[in-house]
Amino acid sequence: MAEVNRFRVMTAERNPLVLAALGDMIKRDDRFELVLGVQTGEAFLEAVSAATPAFDVAVIGWKLSDMNGGEVLAELRKRQLNPRIVIFSNEHDIAILKQCVRLGAQGFCYQCEDPCILFDTLLVVVHGRICIPYIDVSKINDTPLSKLTARERELLAVLADGWTNLQIATRTGISENTVKYHLKNLYDKLDVRNRAMAVALHASEKNRGAQVNSQ
Repeated sequence: MAEVNRFRVMTAERNPLVLAALGDMIKRDDRFELVLGVQTGEAFLEAVSAATPAFDVAVIGWKLSDMNGGEVLAELRKRQLNPRIVIFSNEHDIAILKQCVRLGAQGFCYQCEDPCILFDTLLVVVHGRICIPYIDVSKINDTPLSKLTARERELLAVLADGWTNLQIATRTGISENTVKYHLKNLYDKLDVRNRAMAVALHASEKNRGAQVNSQ
């Protein structure tokens, strides 16, 4: 009998018990092969950047030891890396699901669901499709970016261009403390924690706009 090719899976999860259980489930399924399990986002990012070990799809917990899934997705976009990602979340928050989709996750699964749902999600994603829980897709583009003022969009654009707080302050004639105040308000509106995630959302919206215009 010919040997069946298994899909290679990498996992990242801060809870060692969940990480071990996830790894054990993957090892027991003949369709998959576990190649690496890590607890930190940095370890995951290093493995992806080094392309070692090679993998077909990754399962990432929403909360890792050093960052959350959104920050990992944002950093992947910043590094121009495009692995197939399934977010494995223990939080039933529709805002998290929307954020992950906007940041490029191809799959999303809740930890409380039956393992077969996770495996079905992995199979869909590894074949190049998106698999997420039900969501009103007509509202997926109702992002926090659509609620920004013109000035806030300008601020986000210069962040995306790599401007520092000092550069923003100097070129707009306001203090650095005022810049930090405006950035905090911007991050709160976008429901992100830092500059990298804000810039990633900005890039994602630009990419969607370009795709629409090209059709």
